[in-house]
Amino acid sequence: MTAIQHITNKISFMSIDNDLFDETARQAAEIIAQNRNNKPTQLRRFYDEIVMWHDKLQGKDNAAYQQALPFIKMLNAKVNYARGRELIDQAYVDLLAHCLRKLDTQEVTSFFHFKLFMEAFMGFHKNLYEQKHNNKRRQYKHT
Repeated sequence: MTAIQHITNKISFMSIDNDLFDETARQAAEIIAQNRNNKPTQLRRFYDEIVMWHDKLQGKDNAAYQQALPFIKMLNAKVNYARGRELIDQAYVDLLAHCLRKLDTQEVTSFFHFKLFMEAFMGFHKNLYEQKHNNKRRQYKHT
C-alpha cells in the first residue's frame, strides 16, 4: 500500500469524520508536497475547476448535480493528462481519482464536502510545499 493509499482509505464524503478537513487533509498534503513537480500553481488549476463546479451547483438540487457529475468526473482525464506531461506525480492522480470515486452519485452534499476537503488540502499543501522546497520568495527578505 502506498503512502497516499493509506490516507485515501480515511476519506469519505458522505459520513465525514472530525479529522477529514484537518489531519487527513494535512497528511495528504504532506505526501503530495514531497514531489517538486506538484507545484501549488499547478494543483490550483484543478482546485479552481472544483470551485467553479461548486459555484455552479450552489443552491441547486440533486438533479442538477447528477447532470453535472460526468463533467466533474472529467477531472480524472485532465489530471492524467497533466501526469503524462510530468506536471504532477502519481500520488496526486491517485488522490483525486479516489476523491472522485467517493462522490455520491445522488447527493450533491458529497460534492460540497469534497470541495471543502480540497480547500483544506490546498491550504496545507501551499505551506508544506514552500517549506520543503524553500521557495525563492522566502529567500529574498525585504528590509
